Amino acid sequence: MMTSLIAGLVTLLFTTLLTIAGVGAAFILIPVFVALGINIHVAMATALLLNAIAMIFASIRFIRAKLVLWKVAIPILIVATALSPLGAWVSQGLDRNVLLWGFVGFLLFAALMMLFYQAKEKDTESSRTKQIVFGVSIGAFAGFLGGLLGVGGGNFIVPVLVWLGINPKKASATTSFIVIFSSLSGFLGHATLGSMSYSLLGFTAVGSALGAILGAWLMTEKLKRRQVKIIIGIVLIGVAAKVAWGLMF
Repeated sequence: MMTSLIAGLVTLLFTTLLTIAGVGAAFILIPVFVALGINIHVAMATALLLNAIAMIFASIRFIRAKLVLWKVAIPILIVATALSPLGAWVSQGLDRNVLLWGFVGFLLFAALMMLFYQAKEKDTESSRTKQIVFGVSIGAFAGFLGGLLGVGGGNFIVPVLVWLGINPKKASATTSFIVIFSSLSGFLGHATLGSMSYSLLGFTAVGSALGAILGAWLMTEKLKRRQVKIIIGIVLIGVAAKVAWGLMF
């Protein structure tokens, strides 16, 4: 019971922060759960389900605030889903450590872009064709690389959308919607490998829902465009540090 309570509080903390950035918290929650003595398969399945729960709650608010760019989100979702298996297939003949170091380099570059580069915001909403082209292109990029590296495509989608001149709040909200489906897909794949702990799921689901509601409220009501960019940059550095740590130790 105590382990589940601690896991719930940790979930609340990280989900709040990462909801603002539009990135699921699973990449942090999985090692934390394992450190608490939770079975790796249970930890992975639970964390991915929590991603979906959090992003559902966050997306409800983002949709009401009209921050989700549907003509970008749907093509990304379709193309990324289609190309992710291709990336996974290609990865079989490549050195995964080299690829992951490349991923670390990309994340650090993207983080610096978030923190220091001021992209001129573009009126992508005025052109349906432009939104669809953006969605297809980013979906191909994120889906293939996500499958190649075995990591969440959201880490690629947010910085690329911002780099293309899309408002960081809309980039984060759009990616949050996409993460729902990629997380559910991952959850279904891992759920068959271990028994779910209902105590753990209960506490962490509450933490995930509350964190998502709080994070979405902060993003839509309290934070400015620049502040959202800074949070995204910090999250990307955190992801890069976690991947690099796993490669070195």
